[in-house]
Amino acid sequence: MKKSGKYKIWLITGIGLAVGSLLLYRLFWRSSPGEKTFHEAKVEKGAFTEMILSTGAVAPENRLAIRPPIGGRIEKILVREGQTVAAGAVLAWVSTTERAALLDSARAEGEAELAQWEQYYRPTPVYAPIRGMIILRNLEPGQSFNAGDTLLVMSNRLTVKAQVDETSISKVSVGQHAQVILDAYPNEVLEARVVHRGFDSRTVNNVTSYVVDVLPDRVPSHMLSGMTATVRFVLQELPDALQVPNEALQSENGTACIRKKSTGLEPCHPVKAGPSSERKTVILSGVEPGEILLVPDLKPIDSNRKSQPTNPFSPMGGRRH
Repeated sequence: MKKSGKYKIWLITGIGLAVGSLLLYRLFWRSSPGEKTFHEAKVEKGAFTEMILSTGAVAPENRLAIRPPIGGRIEKILVREGQTVAAGAVLAWVSTTERAALLDSARAEGEAELAQWEQYYRPTPVYAPIRGMIILRNLEPGQSFNAGDTLLVMSNRLTVKAQVDETSISKVSVGQHAQVILDAYPNEVLEARVVHRGFDSRTVNNVTSYVVDVLPDRVPSHMLSGMTATVRFVLQELPDALQVPNEALQSENGTACIRKKSTGLEPCHPVKAGPSSERKTVILSGVEPGEILLVPDLKPIDSNRKSQPTNPFSPMGGRRH
């Protein structure tokens, strides 16, 4: 009986190990780095744009605070935030401290006395020094102000100040084509151009970058100062390029290669890779349009990895911004 009991224990243990192994196989085998599973992808031919990606913020190119040289009181403000005005336009009428005190005294004497002094003692106009947009109205009629207080703030035009990594700044130049996508309006692409490239670097978390000013060709009314944006600096545009998914490129003996459905998993056909984007890589030679490729769908187990596969064989060295 004791011997039979031992056999039962060994049998139950063996079954348990077998079931556990099967469960582990089903749970982890598909994510195992050694598994070779593939899906199909077609070699496409079409327009391709090589870009550098950056982040930035909308800001005035020139921010001008309008401050009267003397203290007084606001009589009228003729503009509102968001309004574009011409250089020399009257923005507001103000009274000096002396005029304000005199009018208050005349008002106590009656409307006729007030009207007479208003006719004799005119208010002072505040002019727009440049053509631009009113982006801040700091005071309202009836409020008093001191010399140096800001009445209004103007901007000649809104730009996007992008942060470009030092490794990519050599590829950005004044006049270069760019695209701006506001985070608040992700489906709208604004065509733009580079108007200024900074000369002084900024280092944050050991990353050195330069500020590049990008001016949209058209500034929509919903584009506001302080908005965050994605900026694409266009390096080159290829009208008719062969492209494959980045993950289709593999490496054998340091050479880029792809696997074709027509020949199976072996051999891995060598190719010459060109520039790459976030998702696609240009193939300069080694494939034909319409060919079906076998693309590995195996991905490393890394919960922190969210980016698309890069292309280490492109002239950009696999680095994306």
